[in-house]
Amino acid sequence: MWLRLLWAGLWLGLGLALAQRPVEITFWHTLDPPGREALEKIVAEFNGRQRDYRVVLQYVGDLREGALKLTSALRAGNAPQLYYGEVSFVGRAVQENLALPLDEHLAALPSDFYPALMEAGRFRGRTYALPVELHLPVLFYNADQLASRRLTPPQSWEALASTAQQLTTRSAKGFVVVSDVYSFNAVVMGRGGQLVREGRPNFTDPKVVESLEYLQSLVRGGSAVSRNIAEAPFAMVDFVRTKVFMGIAPITLWPTLEKRTPIPFHLGVAPMPRAPDGRLPLAGGNLMVLRGASEAQARGAVALWRYWMEPGVLAEWVKATYCLPLRRSVQPLLEDFYREDPRRRVALGGLEQAQTWAQDPEVTLWYGFLEEALERVLKGNANPRQALEEAQRKALSVERR
Repeated sequence: MWLRLLWAGLWLGLGLALAQRPVEITFWHTLDPPGREALEKIVAEFNGRQRDYRVVLQYVGDLREGALKLTSALRAGNAPQLYYGEVSFVGRAVQENLALPLDEHLAALPSDFYPALMEAGRFRGRTYALPVELHLPVLFYNADQLASRRLTPPQSWEALASTAQQLTTRSAKGFVVVSDVYSFNAVVMGRGGQLVREGRPNFTDPKVVESLEYLQSLVRGGSAVSRNIAEAPFAMVDFVRTKVFMGIAPITLWPTLEKRTPIPFHLGVAPMPRAPDGRLPLAGGNLMVLRGASEAQARGAVALWRYWMEPGVLAEWVKATYCLPLRRSVQPLLEDFYREDPRRRVALGGLEQAQTWAQDPEVTLWYGFLEEALERVLKGNANPRQALEEAQRKALSVERR
């Protein structure tokens, strides 16, 4: 009798231990420092404050490296349950049945989230991703160089060309052009154009062609230097070493410039130039729960996001990354942060003109053709219209397969 009771007690204890074991969630991310350290802190705090879930964080390289590793993992059947992906990836993830819908887990969501920002995680009326690190582009400039020439930050594209020319010397260029799809799209949208229209590539639209002609004229005229995808990291190095004096980049690059790089000049930050009908591209990172995750893992992923979005936690996240605050209730907690350095408010002023930069599922299939065209034009001096027409033909041929 006593032996039977002993075995029953052992099995009961084992059952309780298994029942109390937290649900494990593997989380792949692509964040660089200082955002990486901030994310590690958030995950550690979340794991420590509850016993239902345990999030295992893993860095998998930059956005492009992460996408390649994710593709391989999905084919091999060992993909993570939670993935930090760029907002342009959401549509593709839905089309390929990779991302799970999350609306049922978002009941009783606080009403102070900015609707326009939350749209970055929605596709065709449903929520497939949870925004965490959204940003807008700004104009970074060498404030000392502009001040020495009594120049003000350019507010129009015509003024940017003129300012770049006046800043250019024998040893430095006024502006740096990076020929990746996001950077080019920022110029296109800022000039009132669209790379995608009604779900199809729109490369031959006059405003797209004019945007590339504009950039080529800066490079041809000697007032700008062009950097391709492989050279993109050197664009920041050029700026820090005073080899170029202006560049357009996401505001989230600022903490890297400010906290991890010695800058031998006063950093200027201003709104990106914009035509009257221009828009600002909203980009950044979302959390996606991937196919194969259990119901419990999906609930745990949303629980992590809800903790991340608590006003105090979100305020510290914004301070670390300079991303846009997703909730109105966090604004009072950021007043000292913005008052300490008013330049940090620059991106907030562009929210009314913000629009998600790309949500079309086909973007991930054709952006390579566009970037090839950009490099041929900006590095090889090819004809902008002809290069864009060829890129459009290639993109459309992929769509028809």
